[in-house]
Amino acid sequence: MTIANRVAVITGASSGIGEALARVLVAQGHKAALLGRRLDRLTLLADELGADTIAVQADVTDRESMVAAAQRVQHELGGADVLINNAGVMLTAPFASDKRSEHRQMIETNLLGAMTATEVFLDQLRVKGGDLVNISSVAGRVAPAGFAAYAATKWGINGWSEALRVELQPDIRVMVIEPGAVATELSDHISHRESKKAAQDYRDNVAVPPEDIAEVIAFALGRPKRLTLNEILLRPTAQLM
Repeated sequence: MTIANRVAVITGASSGIGEALARVLVAQGHKAALLGRRLDRLTLLADELGADTIAVQADVTDRESMVAAAQRVQHELGGADVLINNAGVMLTAPFASDKRSEHRQMIETNLLGAMTATEVFLDQLRVKGGDLVNISSVAGRVAPAGFAAYAATKWGINGWSEALRVELQPDIRVMVIEPGAVATELSDHISHRESKKAAQDYRDNVAVPPEDIAEVIAFALGRPKRLTLNEILLRPTAQLM
């Protein structure tokens, strides 16, 4: 598949899998729109990656900011060929009332945020015959204790993506990526002390670097249009869950 000059829009591009994806895709010849809340980090990355990369401050929980982002992508890069819904938070903890605001935050970011970004960029993807990549998780297949709300968002992503696959094919390819433990900053934001320690120990001893995930996504995007890798589960070899 010819990928030169394809435009990839990546949400949550300031760190982790999103940042790694930006590097891999630009190296392969994509233009890129880096979306996220931390404009300073996005700008540094865009400057490093070159003239065909733009930094766009946007929050997937704020539809107006996403509409403005889509307008910039259309005006400056000619519209999106690829949308990668990567923005997300993982606030694991035992399910309890004192975490209800975190439950809502995960639902609004991980699930509703992906739906908002897709809705806003859908017309551009239709025009380009593009690709939609949703970053789910192994927690979209298994649901251990402490992951109840997080798993709900990822199981939701999987079901929503499957319905979109049926609805949008063959014009738009829909792919779901389900990583296991990845060495990112996700666990740094966990407020529950025991859950945070467990997640960080796992990150430090089991997790793979985000570049491993980015390379698989880039491979999937590079397949001929006649073929879609609809669902990809990736675990560190040492991960049991």
